Amino acid sequence: MYSVGKSVSKALLSEFYGKLSKVFMMSADDIDVSVIIPIHNAGQWLDECLESLSQQQHTLNVEVSLFLDSCTDSSQAIVEDCWTSRLEDIGYIVTVSKEDNGTPKGVGYAKNRAVEQSRGKYLCFLDSDDTMLPQRIQKQYELAYLNTNAIVVDQATPPDSTVRYAKWANELNKTQLNIQVYTSHGPTVIMPTWFCHRNVFDSVGGFSEAGKGTPEDLIFFYKHIGNGGKIIRHDDELLMYRYHPHATTFSIHEQTIWDLRIQELQEKVLKNWDTFTIWNAGKQGRKFYRSLTKENQRKVTAFCDVDAKKVGSCYTYEETKEKPKPKVPIIHFSEAKAPLIICMKMELTGGQFEENLRSLHLEEGKDYHHFN
Repeated sequence: MYSVGKSVSKALLSEFYGKLSKVFMMSADDIDVSVIIPIHNAGQWLDECLESLSQQQHTLNVEVSLFLDSCTDSSQAIVEDCWTSRLEDIGYIVTVSKEDNGTPKGVGYAKNRAVEQSRGKYLCFLDSDDTMLPQRIQKQYELAYLNTNAIVVDQATPPDSTVRYAKWANELNKTQLNIQVYTSHGPTVIMPTWFCHRNVFDSVGGFSEAGKGTPEDLIFFYKHIGNGGKIIRHDDELLMYRYHPHATTFSIHEQTIWDLRIQELQEKVLKNWDTFTIWNAGKQGRKFYRSLTKENQRKVTAFCDVDAKKVGSCYTYEETKEKPKPKVPIIHFSEAKAPLIICMKMELTGGQFEENLRSLHLEEGKDYHHFN
């Protein structure tokens, strides 16, 4: 055994054993929150992301669980050589693993591995190209602690390219967060802001691992809602997210999202309706009609619109092989009967569409759903 000859060495040795004892003494039951960070070639953003993690202000035992998915840039060095010890020095438990498969297995796979190796009661999801504001972990934990069957989100500061989406998501009320789930925006919550009890993840069964081009967050979101789970938003801005050409979002085709939304709407809503009206006799409404199963197409009693050139005529589905070809009447919106599927985008008519909808005195989630 080596002797310790200098007081500074004793101090370093004491610090080392202090850290070591903390790691061994802390059981899985002691970890309040695991921050889940999937990483693939995020070197240009990773320092800023982890710096924001190091600046968190909380009173919790926090673990950082990172999974490196076939990185070929500086990501591994940044994590292992720079940040692991820095995070441990300020009290975080750091868990890191990696796979080198030649090609990455995808963000859903990486998230699942990061969750599986983690031990916290609650999961705080963080993308490696985003940054958190200092109070994020503490504030979302306090809300999730009271709502263990919910995905807790927060308002996010958007980049210029996603202002409209973020404005929509940030302004939804508590009810709309849970029912405006079939719109073209995707989930009513921005994935990098998710925070939940581990039971939520276990109940859904994790993220899809189908790989590139798969909207794993939207699939998870729909399963969570289908399980009776809730969405709750903290009204503070607690995260800043990036929207850039390398983001996973750009690998997902618009048609993939459309098909998934159609499938969910048919299974969760339309199967319970005997008839319904489609609001919008234009391009979007007709595409929606053509995307339905034949059974649900037969339930459509009318399109409704405000365009005088369309009202009073019929839409004929020319592409169908059915004979005779279905013809659906187009009526004025004021004559429409609930239930309805709204295929109109919001805030594009100077408020006129919203006023028309309010004039019918319908209840959202019961008398109509948005598919815009």
